Amino acid sequence: MEKTQKEYYLREQLKAIQKELGEKDERQAEADELREKIAKAKLPKEVEEKAIREVDRLEKMPPMVAEATVVRNYLEWLLALPWHKTTKDRINIKLAEEILDEDHYGLQKVKERIIEYLAIRKLANKMKGPIICFVGPPGVGKTSLAKSVARALERKFIRMSLGGVRDEAEIRGHRRTYVGALPGRIIQGMRQAGTKNPVFLLDEIDKMSSDFRGDPSSALLEVLDPEQNSNFSDHFIEATFDLSNVMFITTANTLHTIPRPLLDRMEVIHISGYTEEEKVKIAEKYLMPKQIKNHGLKNEQLKVSEGTLLRLIREYTRESGVRNLEREIAALCRKTATKVVKENVQGITIEADKLNDFLGVPRYRFGIAAKSPEIGAATGLAWTEVGGDVLTIEVTVFPGTGKLMLTGKLGDVMKESAQAGFSYIRSVAKILAIPEDFHQKNDVHVHIPEGAIPKDGPSAGITMATALASALSFRAVRSDVAMTGEITLRGKVLPVGGIKEKVLAARRAGITTVILPKDNKKDLEDIPAGVRQDLKFIFVEHMDEVLANALVPAAPAFKPDYVNVPISLGDMPGLQTTADL
Repeated sequence: MEKTQKEYYLREQLKAIQKELGEKDERQAEADELREKIAKAKLPKEVEEKAIREVDRLEKMPPMVAEATVVRNYLEWLLALPWHKTTKDRINIKLAEEILDEDHYGLQKVKERIIEYLAIRKLANKMKGPIICFVGPPGVGKTSLAKSVARALERKFIRMSLGGVRDEAEIRGHRRTYVGALPGRIIQGMRQAGTKNPVFLLDEIDKMSSDFRGDPSSALLEVLDPEQNSNFSDHFIEATFDLSNVMFITTANTLHTIPRPLLDRMEVIHISGYTEEEKVKIAEKYLMPKQIKNHGLKNEQLKVSEGTLLRLIREYTRESGVRNLEREIAALCRKTATKVVKENVQGITIEADKLNDFLGVPRYRFGIAAKSPEIGAATGLAWTEVGGDVLTIEVTVFPGTGKLMLTGKLGDVMKESAQAGFSYIRSVAKILAIPEDFHQKNDVHVHIPEGAIPKDGPSAGITMATALASALSFRAVRSDVAMTGEITLRGKVLPVGGIKEKVLAARRAGITTVILPKDNKKDLEDIPAGVRQDLKFIFVEHMDEVLANALVPAAPAFKPDYVNVPISLGDMPGLQTTADL
């Protein structure tokens, strides 16, 4: 006791001496410094009261207690957040248009939406920040577009990747009771921005998942709701933070993995893949100059013609965006740089026929229209993640017991479409001059080539029905016609998606006539005018119209016997073409 009392007296004497000399002890000095910072920070009233209470607690704690570190960390976060600091928007619509055009080729709809936002900001200062979701395939410029928006507005830009995030605390933070607790990444981003109104990019919002630690997509509901995010609550901060001035931009490759309530809070802007013409322009204006500079070359040292770029796009890349195209251009630059250094070459011009020497044999082939009408083969249009493609659907009929075989790695929806098409053809067999008992004496095999590639969706319905009608009625399908559309049991043609990509694939393959569902007529607006002029479009509501436009007229006297006559021109002696019929 005597030793403790002695220490106490000595400490009290030390305090008295410090007071006399005008010095303060460490704890009190820290507390006073924090109070001064709080007063200067001009925090919201409730946050300021909370901060002062925490300072009072800290002052009473022994310096080495673990809780003191937690309180110091908490106060540091409160003082670092931009509660009132904002940047002034640069609302110059003409300049914004120039910046967007300078950074990105095409993407007119997206640019229009951004210009609309700027125009409204100029007229109404109090508008809440919109939540825009860019949806499109990889490599079309979703992330870089968000950077351009921030540059046009002169706002700070913060990017947060949500790919693989599966913990709710990533969004809302941990409570301070946990060791090593921190705020969520939204509050961390706001501290990093240093302003209340940055452009905040939430990248890959469709790649989030959930586990036993909570559902981060549910935590994002409050962040991405303009009616609620003015009072965003983080578990660590324990005070509401205003996110209503933030311009949130999200990106996704697909919509079906985003929860419906979250999707409902966002304005979706679809960015489709680039056309071949657009890719050529992007390569000429952006990718070539960038890669030539990155590889230490000069513009005159590497010349690539437009035809070479087109061949490069068609035969060496298969994508909706331009990432692989940029890699292939980088490969050309590397080869050129090697020749310049090794052989002291002044400059290289790469022609289309010499591309093999630089990049090796072509990696991809694109679908090309058949040269002449064929029986039992119809050209369909497919949408893939890398754009559109044409595919030939083949049907053959041979003696059997009435089986319908489907091959080509088809998904369930595609198999059901084939069944629906088959049932429709059976129901109109008499009209098509097909024996009504054909399904009892013959087997029908439907095959879609490139069997290793999974295929699904209802849009090949009318193509499969046309190929079936052709094989069974022994009438050839026009080789210059391609089609897409879903079929019902009664023969109605329903609308499908991906029209732009499908039409571009048809034009690339040399197709001249495209059959589309009537309800897809509105989608032609998205297709470039030059492409629309090159093609003839036929809009149909019923399968009868499809067959009338797709099948070559049959010779009136010809009635095939399905049991005895092979359904292949090549196997029939003396018959080489449909004209011989």
